[in-house]
Amino acid sequence: MPVPHAASVPSESRYRALQPAWRTLLIVLCAAAIGLSFNQLLNLGFFLGKTLLDSAYLYWLCALLIGCVFVLIPGAPGARRDGVPWYDAALFLLSFGVFAYFAVNAHRIVAEGWEFMAPREAVWIACLGWPVLLEATRRAGGNAVFVVAALISLYPTFADHMPGPISGLAQTLPTTAAFHFASSESVLGIPTRAFGELVIGFVMFGAALQYTGAGHFFNNLAFALFGSVRGGPAKVAIFASGLMGSVSGSVISNVLTTGVVTIPAMKRIGFAPKYAAGVEACASTGGVLMPPVMGATAFVMASFLGLPYSQIAIAAIVPSLLYYFGLFVQIDGYAARNGLRGLPREELPSVARTFAEGWHYIFVFAFLVWMLLVMQRESLAPFYSTALLLVINQFSPRYRLDRAKLAKLLEGVCAALAELSALLAGVGLIIGALSVTGLAGTLANDLVYLAGNNVYVLLVMGAITSFIFGMGMTVTACYIFLAIVLAPPLVAAGFDPVAVHLFMLYWGMVSFITPPVALGAFVAAGIAGARPMQVGLQSVQLGSAMYFVPFFFVLNPALILRGAPAEILIVVATALAGITLIAAALEGYLVGFGTLRLGAAGALARLLLLGGGIAMALPGGGRLGVGHWELALIGIGLAVAGALLAWIGRRVTAA
Repeated sequence: MPVPHAASVPSESRYRALQPAWRTLLIVLCAAAIGLSFNQLLNLGFFLGKTLLDSAYLYWLCALLIGCVFVLIPGAPGARRDGVPWYDAALFLLSFGVFAYFAVNAHRIVAEGWEFMAPREAVWIACLGWPVLLEATRRAGGNAVFVVAALISLYPTFADHMPGPISGLAQTLPTTAAFHFASSESVLGIPTRAFGELVIGFVMFGAALQYTGAGHFFNNLAFALFGSVRGGPAKVAIFASGLMGSVSGSVISNVLTTGVVTIPAMKRIGFAPKYAAGVEACASTGGVLMPPVMGATAFVMASFLGLPYSQIAIAAIVPSLLYYFGLFVQIDGYAARNGLRGLPREELPSVARTFAEGWHYIFVFAFLVWMLLVMQRESLAPFYSTALLLVINQFSPRYRLDRAKLAKLLEGVCAALAELSALLAGVGLIIGALSVTGLAGTLANDLVYLAGNNVYVLLVMGAITSFIFGMGMTVTACYIFLAIVLAPPLVAAGFDPVAVHLFMLYWGMVSFITPPVALGAFVAAGIAGARPMQVGLQSVQLGSAMYFVPFFFVLNPALILRGAPAEILIVVATALAGITLIAAALEGYLVGFGTLRLGAAGALARLLLLGGGIAMALPGGGRLGVGHWELALIGIGLAVAGALLAWIGRRVTAA
C-alpha cells in the first residue's frame, strides 16, 4: 500500500482567495521581479546595454513585491478574505508609487546625497512610505516585529532624551524619514541587499521544489529507507523534515507538509500522540538549520559577516547533525523501551521505485551543492538549479507543469517573496535608526560593561534575549535584530564571529519548540490530537541538543569545523559520545544496556549519565581552560558510575 502524502504546499488560511484579475497581476509582478533579479545578477543589461544601479534595482524589487502583501494578507484576522477592499488596493498602489519614485531618482539620490539633504518632495514621500512599510511589515511578520520596528525606527527623533548607555545623536523627523528611504543603511540595508542578491533565488527554488512534488518524494524516500526499522515512522520524520525544512526554511510549513503523513504513521505503531507531535516539531525545527539551503536567514548571515554562503553552510553541518543525532537516539530509545516496531514492508514504497520516480530531485540537489560549494556561485546557483528542475520535471507525467500549475507556482513564489521583502525592508529600519544616531558603534561596549566584562554572562544574556525575541518575531527578524545588537559585543569579547552568529540563529529557533509559544509544537499538536502544552514540554526534552550545542560550538569553534584537523576530529568525536549519553539520560534508555527507568537508582544513574554526557560533549581547550582529555575522562567516569548504578538497580529490582 503506498504511503499517503500531503499536498505539496499547505493552504495558508491567512491568505485571501483572490479574484482572477488580482491573481494575474501578482503573477506578472512575480515574474517581473524574478526577471529583474536574473538580469541584475547576470549583468544582462536588459539585452540593451542598460545597467541599473544596485540601489535602483533594490528599489524596483521593493516596488514590485512589498505592496503585494496588502493584496494577499488581510489587515486583521476577521477581515474579509474573498476579495481585496479598496483601502488595501490603495495601500498596494501607494507602496508601489513610493518605491518607484526612489527607483526613478536613484542616480540623483547618489549624486546629491539625499540621505541627509533630500529635496522637500522626497521627504514628504518618505514620510508617506514609512507607515506604509511598517504596516506591510506588520502583516508579514506579526505585531511584535511591527512594534519593535516602529519604536526603534522613531528612536532618532528622541535619541538625545534617552539614558546614557542608549542615548544617541538626535535627528529631526524629516531627516530620519529621508535617511530611512534614501540611505543604503536602512530600508536598503543589509537585509534588503541580501534579499536582492541571494535570498530571492533560493525562495524561488524552494517553491519550485514543493510545487513539483518534492514533498511527496522526500516522504516516500524516507519511508522506503526507514519505515520498517524500529520506530520507523519517527525516524522517517527526521529524514523527511530535515530535507524539506532545509528547502522551505519554514518550521510551520514543514510541520504541515510532512507531519500530516508522519504523525498518523507514528501513532499507528504505538507512539503516544504527544510524543509523535514532539518528534515532528523538533524534526521540522531542525530542518531550517540544515545545510545546504538553511532558509533565508543563513543568506542574511552571510551578508552580515561578509563571507561566502558556502562557509556558513559548512560551519552549520556538524551542529545540525549533532541535533538530529540526539533526536534519533532518543527516538530509538523510546521505541526500544516500548517495543515499537516499524511498518510492514509490504505497505511501504520500494527504494528502487521511489528513486525512479524522483531521481531528478537528488540530481538537482547535487547540482545545487556543486554550484554552492565548488563553483561558489551563491547568487546564481538557485536560478540555474530551478531552471534545471523545471526542464527535467517536464518529462515527469505525474508532476509536469501545465499553464494552471505554473501560474499556481508563480503565485506561491510571489506570496513568499512579498512577505520576505516586506519583513526584511521593515527590519532594515532598525539598522538605519541605530546607524544614523551612532548607537550601533557604542552599544557593543555598553553591553559588555553591563555584563561586568564577563563574557559568559554576556553569552547567557545573548541566549535569553534570542529566545525572548524568537517568541514574538520570525527567525529572520529575530536574527537581524540580535546580529546588530548582541553579536558585536560577543565578537569583541573574543568569540568566533561565525560561531556567534550561528549561536543567535540557534537560540532564535528554540522558541519554536519551547513553551509558552512553541508554534511548531502547537501546530503538530493539532495534527496529533494532543494537548499543545504537553507537546511543547515533550519537544523540550526531544530537542534538548538545541539548547546545549550552541554553547559548545561558541566556546570552541572546532565544532563548526574551524580549527586544526586533529582538534576538529577529537571535538566532534567526543561531542557525538556526549550527545549519546545526554539523549540516553533524557529518554531513560541506553543502547546496549537497556532501560534506565529503575526507580530512585535509575533516576540517579540518569543524572550521572547526563553530567557525563555534558562533560564529554563540551569541547575542551578554547575558553574553558580544561583540555579535551580531562573533560573526556570526567565524562567517562560519570558515565561508568551511572551505568554501574543502573546495573545494581536492575539486579535489586530483579531480585
